[in-house]
Amino acid sequence: MTFRDLNLNTPLYNALDDLGFTTPTPIQAEAFNIVSSGRDIVGIAQTGTGKTFAYMLPILKNLKFSKQENPRVLILVPTRELVVQVVEEIEKLTKYINTRVLGVYGGTNINTQKMAVAEGLDILVATPGRLYDLALSRVLQLKSIQKLVIDEVDVMLDLGFRHQLINIFDILPEKRQNIMFSATMTEDVDDLLNDFFTIPERVSIAVSGTPLENIEQTRYNVPNFFTKVNLLVHILNDAETFNKVIVFVSNKKIADKLFEELDLHFKEELCVIHSNKTQNYRLRSIEQFRNGENRILVATDVMARGLDIENVSHVINLDTPDYPENYMHRIGRTGRAERKGEAILLSTEKEQEARENIERLMNMEIPVLELPEMVEISDQLLEEERTKVKERNNPTKRSEEDMPGPAFHEKKAKNQKENLGGSYKFKIAKKYKKPKTRGDKNYNKRNKRK
Repeated sequence: MTFRDLNLNTPLYNALDDLGFTTPTPIQAEAFNIVSSGRDIVGIAQTGTGKTFAYMLPILKNLKFSKQENPRVLILVPTRELVVQVVEEIEKLTKYINTRVLGVYGGTNINTQKMAVAEGLDILVATPGRLYDLALSRVLQLKSIQKLVIDEVDVMLDLGFRHQLINIFDILPEKRQNIMFSATMTEDVDDLLNDFFTIPERVSIAVSGTPLENIEQTRYNVPNFFTKVNLLVHILNDAETFNKVIVFVSNKKIADKLFEELDLHFKEELCVIHSNKTQNYRLRSIEQFRNGENRILVATDVMARGLDIENVSHVINLDTPDYPENYMHRIGRTGRAERKGEAILLSTEKEQEARENIERLMNMEIPVLELPEMVEISDQLLEEERTKVKERNNPTKRSEEDMPGPAFHEKKAKNQKENLGGSYKFKIAKKYKKPKTRGDKNYNKRNKRK
């Protein structure tokens, strides 16, 4: 099957020819007719299989020219980097079409984006938070939305965007086509489907645990973080083989720590992205890595999810993900578009259970390699790697016997209050022989007569 079999229009064929694409991926071929028909659809496919083109080709084929100001297509993605990437992909496809595309996301001046929205657009790509802010400001009108696309929906729900998504659904027209793409089908995704989609057609190309055949996987057993760093330096010194590498880490703190250690060896070859970095820094790092100015990219899971970076030679997992699906998303950064790729997994003794879960999900064992002799085994440990020692004779710490117990004395009489309801004020009046309210003249007169 080729793109010619999909009955696209000439401008789209010209754009695909410029990109050098002739054959659709399985998800693109399966989803095309369903999206074109206007039915709700859920597409499940592994990362790197061309999901963006899978929904954009049929949408652009049927999107007629219009001068109206309000957008007709809304695409929601979880991260700012994905907004930029999806806009770039759409611009490639609309090279010969007069279509107005805009991407909006947080962390930048909202007034600039309001001005861009006011100029009019056809397709809006946005993160949920910034979209809702623009909608509340009344600058962005969503009454003309015909198609709603939610991309990487599993990540969006993991990041806690469910509440924002529901708010957005409330301000969208009820009559619309819902298109959702995800790498995994989780319970949260299923709940969202049942609540807001109308009998969606499901297209599943590969089970989330199915390893990509064109990715060669290997692993090392490594005792601690600093030994992992030593192994990483040894591996990355082979710049010819490891010419474009993404190193995945579990969190921002480790990302910064690893960047410091690798910066001693690789300097200008290295860049890093995580959510604490400024937007310009993150976009610049991705662009430099994509263009080949930097050879090594250190990234957290969320930041690199869904990013389409061509010709990544290797993915190295500095740690073993707790969730096996995350491992699949990581290694999917290499071996994209049916190219060959390699993935390396580093695991400590504590991470072996997580590694076994990954192998169980994939229904295969990852071949283990011996540590090279020249790699130094470090005895230096991170704070979280150190064994917590119980201090038996620490004079500043009290034993349970010395800990203060509950109070043993009775409360004073004035603190033993009784809730007497409405009768309380009458008891007070009787006790003090005066009205509780000074302004009660009749009460004062009665007391004087007595």
